[in-house]
Amino acid sequence: MAPGGSALKEVLLSTSTGMDYEVKMAKAEVNNNKPTKSGSAGVGKYGMHSNNGVYELLECPVCTNLMYPPIHQCPNGHTLCSNCKARVQNTCPTCRYELGNIRCLALEKVAESLEVPCRYQSLGCHDIFPYYSKLKHEQHCRFRPYACPYAGSECSVTGDIHTLVVHLKDDHKVDMHDGCTFNHRYVKSNPHEVENATWMLTVFNCFGRQFCLHFEAFQLGMAPVYMAFLRFMGDENEAKKFSYSLEVGAHGRKLTWQGIPRSIRDSHRKVRDSQDGLIIPRNLALYFSGGDRQELKLRVTGRIWKEE
Repeated sequence: MAPGGSALKEVLLSTSTGMDYEVKMAKAEVNNNKPTKSGSAGVGKYGMHSNNGVYELLECPVCTNLMYPPIHQCPNGHTLCSNCKARVQNTCPTCRYELGNIRCLALEKVAESLEVPCRYQSLGCHDIFPYYSKLKHEQHCRFRPYACPYAGSECSVTGDIHTLVVHLKDDHKVDMHDGCTFNHRYVKSNPHEVENATWMLTVFNCFGRQFCLHFEAFQLGMAPVYMAFLRFMGDENEAKKFSYSLEVGAHGRKLTWQGIPRSIRDSHRKVRDSQDGLIIPRNLALYFSGGDRQELKLRVTGRIWKEE
């Protein structure tokens, strides 16, 4: 939910398979793989990694994370990472001696000779990397877990796509629909009182993949607007294989949007703030709603297709 937003409990009329129905809105590294023989050299190599005990020496005794330069040591040779050095008030957590500013250059040098697996090996990444290249790879590893795409609350759950689909359905009670076309009606009484709000996420199963439809109210500068956009449950390179369109209108007028769904690697806030979707000024949304403009009744239709 956007900062300052309010939880909504509304009725959402959704059509994804030719039938209308109403849906209530709610408030809004373990490696078990057998190593294989190392392949040819490259950015990452598939197979075994060097592990002769030095790898264990590179674990910080305080946080247990791997240590990277500068690696600090006390006069007795006990090591710890730079982040934890600031936390232990310059006192060795092992022998209680004063740490000073001694670097363990020998261990830093030894680390250069190591090849280590990606931390996401258990999720499917079997490449190995020079020790100091591992972190950079992991920041962009295609096997790294995805964050929960639910926008109605701060959710810390991460996992692969299957895990998140089950999580969205069971824990967030998200609407799941089959089909590549949809027809949603977003309803809100007293829309002038809502400046920031997030409607319930809807997930579509289409072409064997999952797409998240978002609808939000927020301030664009000084102007209150509504925005609808689609996110793809997968990586950006896969998202580019699809396109989608959104349309809203009434009284002989309409707004349309066509684009590429954004990967859920990008947060819903990032997509919203980049204005990468169908943006509807509130006055126009209320015009499309008809009546006395005191209630939002906005019908958003859309379609997802696969690019050849």
